Amino acid sequence: MVSPSSSLIWREIPERYGMVGSVCQTCGASYFPQRKVCPKCRRKGKLALQKMPENGRIYAFTEVHSAPRGFENESPYFLAIIELSNGVRVLAQIVDSEKEKVKAGATVEMRFRKIFEAGKEGILAYGYKFKVV
Repeated sequence: MVSPSSSLIWREIPERYGMVGSVCQTCGASYFPQRKVCPKCRRKGKLALQKMPENGRIYAFTEVHSAPRGFENESPYFLAIIELSNGVRVLAQIVDSEKEKVKAGATVEMRFRKIFEAGKEGILAYGYKFKVV
């Protein structure tokens, strides 16, 4: 069982409830997930934390009909490569969207959703998904 105090501490971690990546202060390139070394500048680059934008466009997508174990109840569902407004691309599930609106170029916004429930204790894992707007 998780005590309220430990769960509160966990919730206060900034990266936990938002998309926090890295930005190179030398060349300006952004990355998600976070990096320790800039691939462009190598060790010359100085990286800092950067909150990723919560909007972007669908770059590419697919409809999943054969879901992996644990996600069978969700199929069919859409997975997409989302190009965020800063140019960073992330893989995410599309939720709460009509099938005909899911297409390349569609504008999306990030949503915070349950990803799965683990173990007998029912510990919930949350993360980012996107909705067509």
